[in-house]
Amino acid sequence: MSNNNVHWILELDINDGKSDDFKALMAEMVDATQANEPGAMNYEWFISGDGKHCHIYERYSDSAATMVHLGNFGAKFAERFLDMVSPTGLTVYGDPSAEARAALAGLGAVHMEQIGGFAR
Repeated sequence: MSNNNVHWILELDINDGKSDDFKALMAEMVDATQANEPGAMNYEWFISGDGKHCHIYERYSDSAATMVHLGNFGAKFAERFLDMVSPTGLTVYGDPSAEARAALAGLGAVHMEQIGGFAR
């Protein structure tokens, strides 16, 4: 049942007047993550019908891949990203390392432990 994957859903409100900039930054972030982070297994962005709310589903092969992503995010995107959105929730799944837990804590991460099920 267990594996080393670390994944989460980040919930955001898009700040007024930032929708176009947000979508442009999203494209840049998706391209960079896909090109430079082989440990990123899922990196999927979803937007509400009114264009005001976004959920991002991210899954990494392990805590090391999580830290690579968080390092890249911090160095390249965090300042612009956080100028465009207001995070409203971060639910983390899996068993991230203490280092990854600490890195995710700044966004108020809620950690959920798996008690059953499977992934293919």
